[in-house]
Amino acid sequence: MIDEGYTKYRVDWQLDDPVPAEEVAALDAWRRRLYAAGLVGHDPEHDVGYGNISVRAGDGFIISGTRTGHIVETDARHYSRVTDYSIDDNVVTCRGPVQASSEALTHAAIYELDAAIGAVVHVHSRPLWTTCKGVLPTTGASIPYGTPDMAREFQRLYRETALAADGVAVMAGHDDGIIAFGRDIEEGAERILALTP
Repeated sequence: MIDEGYTKYRVDWQLDDPVPAEEVAALDAWRRRLYAAGLVGHDPEHDVGYGNISVRAGDGFIISGTRTGHIVETDARHYSRVTDYSIDDNVVTCRGPVQASSEALTHAAIYELDAAIGAVVHVHSRPLWTTCKGVLPTTGASIPYGTPDMAREFQRLYRETALAADGVAVMAGHDDGIIAFGRDIEEGAERILALTP
C-alpha cells in the first residue's frame, strides 16, 4: 500500500470555526499557483492528496488540512490552526474545520529552526525530486515523512548543509517530496517554483 497522505502522529483536534479569511488569503493565492503547476493536488490512482503549505501565526501556525489536495480552490474552511505539538511525543494539537495536514509535525520542526522562518511549502514532483535528490540537501532515504525522525532530520540538515541559506530540501524517503521555507509564503513558494523548468 502506498505510504502517502496518512497522518502518522497522534492528533488532538478540536472542531472549530474557520480561521479568518484574511489570515489565509496569501496561502490560498500561492496554493492556487502550486496547484496549477501540479505541485499540490490529488493522486486519483491512489486516492490521496499531496502537498501542503503553512504560515506562522502567533505561537503556532496555520496549515492546509489533511485530505484537501483534491480541492481546486481552497478557502478558510480548508485550513487548521496548530496550537501545540511535541516532536518527542509525536503529538499535534490543532483546531479548525479540518485536521492539520499529515506533515504538520515536519512543518513544526522547521519553524523551530529559526524564528525568521514564516512559511513552509511542501510539494510533490517526480521530475524535480529525481533531479534534485542528492544535489540539494536531502533527508535520509530510510526516514519516513510525518514522524519525529523526519523532524530531527531537518534539524540535522539545517546544521550541516546549505539548507539554512537556500531554504530547499528533498525528502529522499518520501517519494516526490520537496520542502521549502521562507520569511513568508511568497519566498517559500518562489523557491519551489524557481526549480521548475
